[in-house]
Amino acid sequence: MRSWPLPPDCPVAEQAFPRVLLHLGCGPKDKSFLPAPLNGPEWREIRVDLDPAHKPDVVASITHVPMLADGCADAIWCAHCLEHLFAHETPVVLGEARRLLKPGGNLMLVVPDAAVAAGLVAADRGDETIYQSPAGPVTAIDMLYGHAPALAQGRLAMAHRTCFTPARLRRLLAEAGFAAIDVTRRARRYELFAQGRKPQ
Repeated sequence: MRSWPLPPDCPVAEQAFPRVLLHLGCGPKDKSFLPAPLNGPEWREIRVDLDPAHKPDVVASITHVPMLADGCADAIWCAHCLEHLFAHETPVVLGEARRLLKPGGNLMLVVPDAAVAAGLVAADRGDETIYQSPAGPVTAIDMLYGHAPALAQGRLAMAHRTCFTPARLRRLLAEAGFAAIDVTRRARRYELFAQGRKPQ
């Protein structure tokens, strides 16, 4: 089973009671996309996605989820979704995530590491396969602009419209009002894992 390993000091790893997890930009129903600490029976997953074909619990853009109440979630998971939005939408999503979290709740994000991808492009290695994903081989160009085979099939929603470095992601989380911010590089996956806590 695929899982997204969390740092050992991740706050959710120490919780063991029924909690609500909002899965923003969930994609197809597949619990193996969730990290192991969020994949147990103590969590109730509420899936949010704009595409009704994915059969989410809530059909909505992650920029605006008005049908969900303030403070309804103990944690939010959003993996490989923010990069598909425009740069000006990122603060909107982070603000909505903060609204949806309970005080003390945790936001967890996974995005491509643009600094690594840009370095490979600058070294003229942009078209090299750097890792294999469930969707197929991925290049640095794919990381920056979206997976080329999906785009060639007309799936233009898979285009990447913004990018993130550790410093930029940390700054955006701070500006959105999150505390206890941590951004970790996952070198093997060429991605960033970030977490922030809504203050009490």
